Amino acid sequence: MEQPKNNLKIVTDKKTNARVILPNMLTLIGVCIGLSSIRFALDGKFEFAIIAIMFAALIDGLDGRIARLLKGTSKVGKELDSLTDMISFGVAPAFIMYFWKLNTLGRFGWLLCLIYVICVALRLARFNVNTGQAPSWRDNFFEGVPSPAGGILVLTPLIFSLTSFDFINININYDIVVPVFFIATSLLLISKFPSYSFKKIVIQRKATIFLLFGIVLFFGLLLIYPFNVISISAIIYLGILPISFFHYQKLKKQNEDQNYKDEDDDLEDIL
Repeated sequence: MEQPKNNLKIVTDKKTNARVILPNMLTLIGVCIGLSSIRFALDGKFEFAIIAIMFAALIDGLDGRIARLLKGTSKVGKELDSLTDMISFGVAPAFIMYFWKLNTLGRFGWLLCLIYVICVALRLARFNVNTGQAPSWRDNFFEGVPSPAGGILVLTPLIFSLTSFDFINININYDIVVPVFFIATSLLLISKFPSYSFKKIVIQRKATIFLLFGIVLFFGLLLIYPFNVISISAIIYLGILPISFFHYQKLKKQNEDQNYKDEDDDLEDIL
């Protein structure tokens, strides 16, 4: 009698598994660092809490690029990245600022934390829905402020309080400034305000050495004057937002004659 053929095969590809596992491991490390920032805030070590969030942001910027470089992108990695952003740049910054200043505002302070975290969740959900669309010039822009930038922006008052600018002597009422930053950042997260994505930057070969020098200089200054550099970077980012808006409007006018949908219809999400 003819024996039945076994059509079941076990396929193992160690290279493919390694390509997928490495970026996901980086993402999980980012989760651990983001959660650790909450522990630092509980202990009153706000300097370490901010540094932890910065490391989480650095890992968030690297894991996706490493996955694409190794050709190890996956649906699990995509969802895991969003969950990590929710923790590291949504929940963690809200708790840090609550332990630092918002707890003095009573229920209103807790309400600000809830609003901010909800806005981060809505922003990430919208991003996941919009990914995978046909490439266009709009890929150079985010809809609203990305969650890592939002997490750093809400921490800006705390970061600024830890800086030591000898040439600046400003008395800041953080009871007013912190809620303003929370409300403004929450609105920027869920708005359709165009902000640069910095994903498709083309650098000429002759300018590469200057770019590398600038990166080394930036991280060198970050190690020596961490909070000063972060404060200045946050201010520069806020200054770039109007530039990105006008640049977006300019590109939109240049592409009006092409077969694009109207901006409101194209960017509209159903949450």
